[in-house]
Amino acid sequence: MSLPSVNLLAVLVAGFSSLVVGFVYYSGPLLQNPWLEEIGRTVEEAAQVPPTHFLLSFLLALVEAYVLAVLIATMGSTSVVAGIVSGLLVWAGFVAPTSGANALFGGRTLRLWLIQNGNHLITLVVMGVILALWQ
Repeated sequence: MSLPSVNLLAVLVAGFSSLVVGFVYYSGPLLQNPWLEEIGRTVEEAAQVPPTHFLLSFLLALVEAYVLAVLIATMGSTSVVAGIVSGLLVWAGFVAPTSGANALFGGRTLRLWLIQNGNHLITLVVMGVILALWQ
């Protein structure tokens, strides 16, 4: 089986959307304070994140977007609804269970899991829509 061709520009944009979603999601007006409380950091400590973390997060998002693009192309999904469903399925089938097990064994709270996985869910849905519409 060969992989279907995917639109690499769409993959790049979908990967970048992950950063945009994260910046908005974890911003001050939204979930910054509850998230920082759960991870035991202050705003000042969070601001000390090395720039390489953002670069690596972007590269990981590109991998995620590419794989999602391959899945969407394989399924022949080309609508907003198909993109949303694709993102939801990947999240529900792979991200949520794996991160749930990691949270259980890592002693993380349900609140932290919900906060972090809300970001993953929104990111995958946004990526799914971009990738389904822009093949």
